[in-house]
Amino acid sequence: MAGPTITLSASTFDEEVNSASTPILVDFWAEWCGPCKLIAPILDEIASEQQGTLTVAKLNVDEAPDVARRFGVMSIPTMILFDGGEPAKRMVGAKPKEALLGELAEYL
Repeated sequence: MAGPTITLSASTFDEEVNSASTPILVDFWAEWCGPCKLIAPILDEIASEQQGTLTVAKLNVDEAPDVARRFGVMSIPTMILFDGGEPAKRMVGAKPKEALLGELAEYL
């Protein structure tokens, strides 16, 4: 775990998402994905700034392909916001921090 961002795996995904006390934004990413690397520091910033309001988590799609398939992740980065354990919002592609915060505003 690097700071406030948590790392999920296939074995921890359901438990973490379903037991989250706040909405949880899951970043579906991979090591080889350039846009994923661009958005990672932005998500870390959001995780720090929204601590207590929003949880930010990362799931490596190469390590957990079944989870990615289950949620229809076809391209990365894909960020899915889970609220109460259910997918509530989906964002695809790297975006500036302001755009991400704007899309998440109703959950913050």
